[in-house]
Amino acid sequence: MAIRVKARSGESTDQMLRRFKKLCEKEGLTKDIKRKEYYEKPSERRRRDMRKAIGRRIREAMELAGEKPSRISKG
Repeated sequence: MAIRVKARSGESTDQMLRRFKKLCEKEGLTKDIKRKEYYEKPSERRRRDMRKAIGRRIREAMELAGEKPSRISKG
């Protein structure tokens, strides 16, 4: 999907560029580009996905137990 930004009346190019960047970030485009900037081995991708899934499960279990999930450090 192409992201299009039409110029509003009286809008400068800086404001238009800022809106474009926000739209890209909202669509997840910038995150995707950063992730694909370097080659990631399939084993590393699986490991990253497993860590995300485990974190999700821990958060869900804590919410079911009535605890507020704290921020888990990425170490």
